Amino acid sequence: MIDTSYIGHVTDPYAVTVEKGRLRDFARATGQSDRVYLDEEAAKAAGYRGLLAPPTYLFSLDLDREDPFYFITLLKIDIAKVLHGEQAFTYGAPMCAGDTITLVSKVTDIYAKKGGAMEFVHLKTSATNQLGEDAGSMTRTVIVRHPQ
Repeated sequence: MIDTSYIGHVTDPYAVTVEKGRLRDFARATGQSDRVYLDEEAAKAAGYRGLLAPPTYLFSLDLDREDPFYFITLLKIDIAKVLHGEQAFTYGAPMCAGDTITLVSKVTDIYAKKGGAMEFVHLKTSATNQLGEDAGSMTRTVIVRHPQ
């Protein structure tokens, strides 16, 4: 069973720079066609500081940590038993190439269902840019299976 005393645990801040090339790769991989995601001049003409980060790019930034499975490691979860449950995003100030985004994650809930056969972990990751602006957040739920 996952130790529920981790509910409320907050990670140390993690700062990452938004890179142009990775933004373009992500935009292409997710089928973005708006030029603000692919062409820096188009992004600047639209009023952005630089190439704009596509929706959901926050997840990619979180994976840049030294241990991209930091919360699974923290909670001592066997990754072979993990299922992706749910993910949602809120958007704040635009993220642009060259920005430094600081991420802080918090374990918001841990609970079991089906007599302990499944455990649910809810995590919220908040992002702030170098200007101190809220750049959005991501919530996710992972399910840990315990076959009986």
